[in-house]
Amino acid sequence: MKKFLILLSAITFVIGLTACSAEKEEAQPEKKEAEKAAEPAANPKSVMYKFYMSLVRSINEADADLNAYEGEEDPEAQAELKAAASESAAAVATKVEGLEVPAELKDQKADLEAALSDIAESYKLKSEELKKDAPAFEAADEKFTQGEEKIGAAFESVDLKKPSLAKEL
Repeated sequence: MKKFLILLSAITFVIGLTACSAEKEEAQPEKKEAEKAAEPAANPKSVMYKFYMSLVRSINEADADLNAYEGEEDPEAQAELKAAASESAAAVATKVEGLEVPAELKDQKADLEAALSDIAESYKLKSEELKKDAPAFEAADEKFTQGEEKIGAAFESVDLKKPSLAKEL
């Protein structure tokens, strides 16, 4: 009889453990969903910086010929680089227009979209000026500065220091 009671107790114990472990496994998915919902939103400073770096990277990928033209001192060599520089400026404008402001920056979206528009327009102006005999970049530089100021305002709105896009390029 004692053996039978020990066996019955062991079976009851095993059934009890099995039932408890099944309940815990079912409760875990709910816990994971609750943890995902409780995760904090992305840090706007981090998102802003990543967006800015993608802008810098996009411009730097396409502006090598334009930089070579602008850095050239010799007028004859500059004339040879002019066509490639014009194409380079147009490519930068296209890349900048293709950038999208991340959803996490919804409060800064208007400033950032306006900045992208100004920067793309500045490169379009440079591209058009490079098709002329005596290109003048004053209007393009002014448009670029306007875009840079708008980016600075967006940075300040998330308590970051204004970057200098011109220095990054």
